Amino acid sequence: MIPLRDSVRPKSFPVVSVSIIIINVIIFLLQLTLQRYQLNQLFYIFGIVPAETLNSLFVNLSLLPAVIPFFTSMFMHGGWLHIISNMLYLWIFGDNIEDRLGHFNFLFFYLGTGIIAGLAHVIINPASTVPVIGASGAIAGVLGGYFLLFPRSRILSLVPIFFFLTVLEVPAVIFIAIWFLMQLFSGVASLGGTAGTVAWWAHIGGFMAGALIVKLLGLSSQRQKALT
Repeated sequence: MIPLRDSVRPKSFPVVSVSIIIINVIIFLLQLTLQRYQLNQLFYIFGIVPAETLNSLFVNLSLLPAVIPFFTSMFMHGGWLHIISNMLYLWIFGDNIEDRLGHFNFLFFYLGTGIIAGLAHVIINPASTVPVIGASGAIAGVLGGYFLLFPRSRILSLVPIFFFLTVLEVPAVIFIAIWFLMQLFSGVASLGGTAGTVAWWAHIGGFMAGALIVKLLGLSSQRQKALT
């Protein structure tokens, strides 16, 4: 399913979400100017490489080289589909979380869940030498928060039915539950093998972190009727 919009309108302009989208797009456009070997080098320096992270922490006892990629990796993407899908999800779901948390708190929430997502990937794939990039872990955190805060929302979505695409309004709890179960099944299936091209456990970790943070903050779900 591809989300098009949700039914909850925020009360304030999502300045942080929009800023994050703009920064990601600018960085991606700059990536397009690089040669392939330069881009690969960039990913290895600023992406999360689990084996290098653990080597920096426990062998070289160097904190900064291990920590910095957890921030920088969230602002790089591997292709058009990667960045478009991530920024689409942030645009649709991020504004409501930002509205509930406040702008500065949302920034910490976004970065925090992204970092936890990266840690989850490192823990599950400690020997991997493949760099992980993208905002998917932080976006998963946003979805985890949305799942608890806006259960009555409806997501206008493109839904595949056999060989056709149709537009349907899907309850947020169903849309996000399906998304999470897909990540969970794929993550479990990847256990015991080599790390693939998708960091499933970063998605799972980010989602659970987002839901847990919302729960710990004691925020209640949106009880007012969602606006269409």
